Amino acid sequence: MAKFTNDLVMDAALDALVGNQIHVCSAQPTTRAEAVTTYNLASGAISGANYTKANGDTSGRKTTLAAQSGLSITTTGSATHVAITDATSLLEVTTCATQALTSGGTVDTSAFDHEIGDPT
Repeated sequence: MAKFTNDLVMDAALDALVGNQIHVCSAQPTTRAEAVTTYNLASGAISGANYTKANGDTSGRKTTLAAQSGLSITTTGSATHVAITDATSLLEVTTCATQALTSGGTVDTSAFDHEIGDPT
């Protein structure tokens, strides 16, 4: 018998990743506090409108966070990670190309996605 998960179930799981803040960080945060303060170099507001759901690249479903531009840099340092948070939780962390950031400038992020594969 084949295995099956309805796209609505995967989409509901992907909805849990929708945050309201993006943070460019100097190290991998493991808590919301680290993303928001300890390692934060730049940040900005995001919303559900910044995400797009679609079929996964290989199977299942994915959600893509659109590229963000003009994030205000508040601390000088080397960016290595991008984190997504909401009011209470660290939702997702990804890596980025290491880039030197200078306080007072702005930084752009690339689009990235999170994919949930079909059951096997």
